[in-house]
Amino acid sequence: MLRVMNRLLLGLVGLTLLGTGLAALAAAADLPRRWGVTLPSRWAWQGPGSVLLSDADRTQWRFEDWWWPVLFAVLGLLLGAALWWLLAQARRRRISQLPVNGGAGVALLRASALEEVTAAEAAALPGVAGAHTVLAGRRSAPRARMRLTLEPDAEPDETVRRVHQEVLENARVSAGLAELPAEVRLRSVRHRAERVT
Repeated sequence: MLRVMNRLLLGLVGLTLLGTGLAALAAAADLPRRWGVTLPSRWAWQGPGSVLLSDADRTQWRFEDWWWPVLFAVLGLLLGAALWWLLAQARRRRISQLPVNGGAGVALLRASALEEVTAAEAAALPGVAGAHTVLAGRRSAPRARMRLTLEPDAEPDETVRRVHQEVLENARVSAGLAELPAEVRLRSVRHRAERVT
């Protein structure tokens, strides 16, 4: 969800800045007059000497009763949305520790240790050139995200089956978890082309 929101916000901000910049550049270069294009009379940038907001535009609503409350409400909403977005970026997506229930109590397992062991175990499978694991979600309900780089002769269905039945099952049992949902992404190793003589 957050990734989609980031892309939408960045896309909208980028398009807005691109459009504004192109309009300012066209006005500064006096392109509408050179190309014989007639702009609407309300268009702010008519030529190189134009300004975005004239004195009349900037002061026309200053003495209206509704103007200042609406202005502050809009600015407050924009500030709140910006702060929400900033806090959402700062939130940690990775888990740092997992609670492991033992007979004598609860111990804490570093998630990075489990990630490293899981990645090493997956990389040792036949046909796997490399592996990377990240534990995300909540401490009480972690999710594994694995990225496997496969050799050209690897069998993807067999590799995924063994990752689920062996690697992730070992991690689940080791951490004392009831379940460990996982997302496994596969990609093939890229070899550089070599000239054959």
